[in-house]
Amino acid sequence: MRNNKLFAVIAIMLGISGLMNAQDNGSNTQSMAISFGIKGGLNLATVNGDIDSPNYRTSFYAGLSVEFPVAEIFSLQLEALYSGQGAEFEHEGSDGDKAELQLDYINVPLLTKFYLFKGFSVEAGPQFSFLLNDEIDSNPNSNSGDSPTPFRDRLKTFEFGVAGGLTFQTDLGLFATARYIQGVTDIADDMNVQNAVFQVGLGYKF
Repeated sequence: MRNNKLFAVIAIMLGISGLMNAQDNGSNTQSMAISFGIKGGLNLATVNGDIDSPNYRTSFYAGLSVEFPVAEIFSLQLEALYSGQGAEFEHEGSDGDKAELQLDYINVPLLTKFYLFKGFSVEAGPQFSFLLNDEIDSNPNSNSGDSPTPFRDRLKTFEFGVAGGLTFQTDLGLFATARYIQGVTDIADDMNVQNAVFQVGLGYKF
């Protein structure tokens, strides 16, 4: 299952790399040209709803983005990202031992992006997520301990959420971004539980 994560990241990175090479560099939407980017960073993921005391699962995200300028201060941005999500819990009756619920997705956010001033933008919009892999890891610090999720037969393979965040981009095309994503639909049938993820990362726009 861990190989699936690597293959997903590689597939996303290679998916539109040929298109990226054909683009001009630009610092913001003032160029009014479609631009492509590559990005990745840290996930702090948890779940909320009818569930007791989840902690954050630390993971990562990585993928590609494409930005379509509509006006000099407004654009639409579409992304395809591998994202490690889920949560961490204490074992019942254990002495501080942890277990991870690992839910790995391909996330496709479609964001409206407003430039407040040169290089600085705020963005928000819907996110569509497709479940790639699910596991319970009773030993998150090693390759052992993986087992199927107990409610695997009830897990939903599609999730709808909303995302919002900030991005600052330099004239060289490098950018830093922070984002919060809240799931709207439940992660499984008959469960009032949704994903929640805080992301910080870096990227480069071509």
